[in-house]
Amino acid sequence: MRIKKYMLFFLKVLLAAIVIAFVSWLSGKKPELSGFIIALPLASLIALVFSYLEHKNPETSITFAKSILVGVPISYLFFLPFFFAKSLGMNFWLIYAIGVILLVVGFVLHRYIVSLF
Repeated sequence: MRIKKYMLFFLKVLLAAIVIAFVSWLSGKKPELSGFIIALPLASLIALVFSYLEHKNPETSITFAKSILVGVPISYLFFLPFFFAKSLGMNFWLIYAIGVILLVVGFVLHRYIVSLF
């Protein structure tokens, strides 16, 4: 049984790695298409199925899906500084750091909203 759990874990890691590697590779050739693909809820679709198959608990899977629904728009906070980078003359690492800080703020907001249901 323990081997089966490890195999499932490594299957999840491999699948996620393949998706990320493919989109990263594609971004050099077709950045618009790779941006669209990564914006699809592929990770959510895969994670929801794996979560349900692993735990067999519909209530937990539904709560997981609700948390994703709340988390997706909040995660967009990361991208806000990128829109203002050129007009404010910020470099990449500063933009990135501000985006990460906004994600931390978003995480706190997400925890609060999810606690309501």
